[in-house]
Amino acid sequence: MSEQTDLNEQLLAQATESGNQDSGSSQFVAFTIGEQNYCVDIMSVREIRAWTGATPLPNTADYVRGVINLRGSIVPIVDLRTRFGQGETDPTKSHVVVIVAIEERLNGLLVDSVSDILTVSAEDIAAIPETDVGSRVRYLDGLITEEDRMVALIALDRVIDVISVH
Repeated sequence: MSEQTDLNEQLLAQATESGNQDSGSSQFVAFTIGEQNYCVDIMSVREIRAWTGATPLPNTADYVRGVINLRGSIVPIVDLRTRFGQGETDPTKSHVVVIVAIEERLNGLLVDSVSDILTVSAEDIAAIPETDVGSRVRYLDGLITEEDRMVALIALDRVIDVISVH
């Protein structure tokens, strides 16, 4: 069985195990970009894939790495490191692409690794503090404290501009 299938099955099992949560909780897929921890709502995640490369497109934003063919659907891949102004990812076989649905459109998020699934109650999501560095924080919806780390909740609708692939 492939490593990608194993990862998808592990995350699904973890989500199912913690599916007995109370209705005030939400689940998030957590991942890393460098030393930073981020997460997205598990309901928006469609698949997690190993990095296999992307076909570049001309005249796209610098954070769009290109597109992949996902079972007949053309999916743009967003390099979150670049989008957050932290340089460009030099992807290796250990990098992964988190396929998310935003308003019925599929997009891929290039990240370093997926770490786990978080189950968090709404009151455990803190507001983003006001800062002078507004560009990066505008992509975040909140902060989650999980054990000894802070995990930033990504606002997918603001991170990914409408990317149209025809």
